[in-house]
Amino acid sequence: MSDSEEKWDLEIIPYTGLFDINWHELWQYRDLIFLFVRRDVVATYKQTILGPLWFFIQPMLTTLMYVIIFGNMAKISTGGSPKILFYLGGITIWNYFQECLLKTSETFIANQNLFGKVYFPRMVTPISIVISSLLKFFIQFILFLLVWIYFLFQKTAGISPNITMLLFPFYIILMSGLGFSFGILISSLTTRYRDLRFLIQFGIQLLMYATPIVYPLEIASEKYRWLLLLNPITSIVEAFRYAFTGHGNLSYFNLIYSSLFMITSLFFSIIIFNRVEKTFMDKI
Repeated sequence: MSDSEEKWDLEIIPYTGLFDINWHELWQYRDLIFLFVRRDVVATYKQTILGPLWFFIQPMLTTLMYVIIFGNMAKISTGGSPKILFYLGGITIWNYFQECLLKTSETFIANQNLFGKVYFPRMVTPISIVISSLLKFFIQFILFLLVWIYFLFQKTAGISPNITMLLFPFYIILMSGLGFSFGILISSLTTRYRDLRFLIQFGIQLLMYATPIVYPLEIASEKYRWLLLLNPITSIVEAFRYAFTGHGNLSYFNLIYSSLFMITSLFFSIIIFNRVEKTFMDKI
């Protein structure tokens, strides 16, 4: 058989455009995605005494700390919601965004040895992180639901869930999209500017306090509320709380803004990711 007649099972060709995503190739590597998901979930608390119980312990301890410091000592209003439910709801949905962002932001740095030895679509790694983080989110969401059901049957709790609970999957898509886009953007930039890694933890803390996690949006004065609403996560957290408790701020206009922000950031972050992907091994 001549060279011109040779048949190959797999042919690797370079991307021609900055926004090229080979969805067929990603589907072909779905087994690798699930392998990475399993690795991320299992390895998190491997060789620990309590194991998966940490998925519940961490948000509960954080919630209790917030109740004591912000609820009891600082006397910050929770907008009519029970303190535990208010803080636990904010922590649960925030943790998902935070984990997506922090772990995807280390895509190139954490996997440089693997990327240098074998070929697979680099987008596989951040996608697997979003999925594994989603599994952890649902584990913590079960804890939130248990607390929510308890207060639901307490007539004095004053919570009133509503039909907007049907938008819950939409809120999760927005949070995952924002965490994913911010994460791969930071990961792409840190291949050249390493000092950005030291700003991530500091920046994520600032972003949390710029999001109504430990306080409701309603306590912010009209003069500064618009600044909080510039944060695309604000409207998602408020809408999530409103859906399950009836307390919060539901604005479809703000949700549309968050959606457009997510789509735009996703578009530009993928462009930058694809550009860096071609040459990052020469820079790390």
